[in-house]
Amino acid sequence: MEKELVLKVMKEAGKPIAAGEVAALSGLDRKVVDKVFAELKKEGAIVSPVRCKWTPAE
Repeated sequence: MEKELVLKVMKEAGKPIAAGEVAALSGLDRKVVDKVFAELKKEGAIVSPVRCKWTPAE
């Protein structure tokens, strides 16, 4: 559920965003967002086109 929420927030942003921004927009704790980011990176579900900013993989 957290993964879906993080990806939804990222897609709605329409631009690469940082974990802190995802936490603020989703209402999730920053530690939870960091954990979800780590899982999504392993899966290849998110990519970093800009340093420290992430976006869903195409």
